[in-house]
Amino acid sequence: MRSLAQTPKAYVDALPDDRRPAIQKLRRVLRANLPKGFSEQMASGMLAYVVPHSLYPAGYHCSPNDPLPFINLASQKNYIALYHMGLYDGALLEWFRARWRDVSGDKLDMGKCCVRFKKPERIPFELVGELARRVTPADWIEIYEQRRA
Repeated sequence: MRSLAQTPKAYVDALPDDRRPAIQKLRRVLRANLPKGFSEQMASGMLAYVVPHSLYPAGYHCSPNDPLPFINLASQKNYIALYHMGLYDGALLEWFRARWRDVSGDKLDMGKCCVRFKKPERIPFELVGELARRVTPADWIEIYEQRRA
């Protein structure tokens, strides 16, 4: 569900009561664990954690006026979605799938880079924090440029 909120706080404040606590906690986990340099903003009607133009002036290749996207967090119709661009393929995806099996009793519900949480009470917040810590802005820029090449 695309939000028209202009700020992360307004986004969270507008959430339904059954989703707000989980999104608030995911937001706290991401903000506490993302390496220095990522910036929180709104993008595409979701909470977004991006590499700002001050660190990557080229911006996102599809829209250079936008900063380089990394993680988005959204309350969708039937689930909470964590979009992590680093999970498209490679070692990080393999690590995440293995850790999911270790820490969660649930089947991993995942698209290309979207992890879907259908039961907010079962979100593995510690794993989300681990995932957030694993990639710095410099790492993400390097991965992004290699994938584009």
